[in-house]
Amino acid sequence: MIKQIFNKLPRKPSRSVENRDGGGSTFSPSPRSSDLPSPRSGNSNAASSIGVNSNSSPGLNHGSRLPQAVNAKENGSSGVSPYEALPSFRDVPNSEKQSLFIKKLNLCSVPFDFTDPTKNLKEKDIKRQTLVELVDYVSSANEKFTENAMQEIIKMVSINLFRVLTPQPRENKILEAFDLEDDEPLMDPAWSHLQIVYEFLLRFVASPETDAKLAKRYIDHSFVVKLLDLFDSEDPREREYLKTVLHRIYGKFMVHRPFIRKAINNIFYRFVFETEKHNGIAELLEILGSIINGFALPLKEEHKLFLVRALIPLHKPKCIQMYHQQLSYCITQFVEKDCKLADTVIRGLLKYWPITNSSKEVMFLGELEEVLEATQPPEFQRCMVPLFQQIGRCLSSSHFQVAERALFLWNNDHIENLIKQNRKVILPVIYPALEKNSRTHWNPAVQSLTLNVCKLFSDIDPEFFEECMTKFQEGEAQEQQKKLQREATWKRLEEIAAMKAASNEPVLVSRKLTPRASSG
Repeated sequence: MIKQIFNKLPRKPSRSVENRDGGGSTFSPSPRSSDLPSPRSGNSNAASSIGVNSNSSPGLNHGSRLPQAVNAKENGSSGVSPYEALPSFRDVPNSEKQSLFIKKLNLCSVPFDFTDPTKNLKEKDIKRQTLVELVDYVSSANEKFTENAMQEIIKMVSINLFRVLTPQPRENKILEAFDLEDDEPLMDPAWSHLQIVYEFLLRFVASPETDAKLAKRYIDHSFVVKLLDLFDSEDPREREYLKTVLHRIYGKFMVHRPFIRKAINNIFYRFVFETEKHNGIAELLEILGSIINGFALPLKEEHKLFLVRALIPLHKPKCIQMYHQQLSYCITQFVEKDCKLADTVIRGLLKYWPITNSSKEVMFLGELEEVLEATQPPEFQRCMVPLFQQIGRCLSSSHFQVAERALFLWNNDHIENLIKQNRKVILPVIYPALEKNSRTHWNPAVQSLTLNVCKLFSDIDPEFFEECMTKFQEGEAQEQQKKLQREATWKRLEEIAAMKAASNEPVLVSRKLTPRASSG
């Protein structure tokens, strides 16, 4: 009788079953021990039931591996789901927290399909709550993370974040900045989980308990490249997190810094010279702006090559409006660090100066003003002739915003002083454009600004201004004479052709035809 009663009591799990939980030690009884999966379900623990082993390599076979019991539940099976919430960290002693941490990481290493909002609701909620607990645990950690914990952390992060990005529906469109601004950005349906994973990774990297020398084995070059690939995500929230995470990694892992810069360079090369399609150029440039700000002086040759080969060519793509503010900041940082680079930057801008895109031209003029503000007289003198030839063309533009923005350069005190010091060279180059604007430009504001600039030159050096005016008038007279000569030549040709029209003889005209003297 007593034997039958004892047989009905639940048996204590064997030690071998407890040791398969993913940690070296067993849990002590806790108020939430009922949350753990029952051994009777055929699976000894959550980690083994979801097919994640603590010794497995990151990202292995995680794409299609859902918990078997979750699938069974969807198929109508009455089995108990082993994907159950684990005990809270508050409910276990300190000696068990490291083991529970690993188990929670394994539990969160199962991806779910978020394209169907009605699928796996319970499991998704359990995973989300577990991720929040992991973030809190990492934030309050007061002892160094072990190598095993780091391996599991990077495995969980890799499984959740590194994925094929959703194809862009507007991929075949011509990539114009205006098109991108009009279209709504694509929001990732899995963001409710992805955000917590990013926050977890950010807290882990920033944590003082993360040993950089040990963590660099797992946050390696492969991890960084995959992280950079995610910058092409259409979700701006994800790119914002990526920007912060990558900047933290750059700051903490000094050994990775050259590789990160090189990898970003490669993204820029592919964008400029191959695809002209990428969603994260602005965020990458924002990171680089902070990096450039910290460059030591004198600048290394590697950094100067980066300016010439990667940053300056970024002015070429049509969609520059999406990242121009960040690009302009990076360019200006270089000039402020080393004023001798001003000539290189200005000539680079002139090389990629737009011809038919007026809005892009206005942006270039704005960037040019920032660069000139940091330019010293010796560097200015090296490039002022080609520079003001281009500015002269902008002054003559029929697009009033281009002409107006070019005239606004004289409102900057530093640029105005540079122009005054070199007026003997600059005024003859731009005087024709100023004179034509003041006479014939259709926009009253442009005419008014042009007269102000002319008055400025006239007040500084009235004699030289008069000299330029005289030369311009002489040039106009010569141009008028050439025009009359051309008209006379064509008139002579018409007369000869009319005389020989009847005989069908070819008309032979000498190279130089002297116009007939008028008889009065």
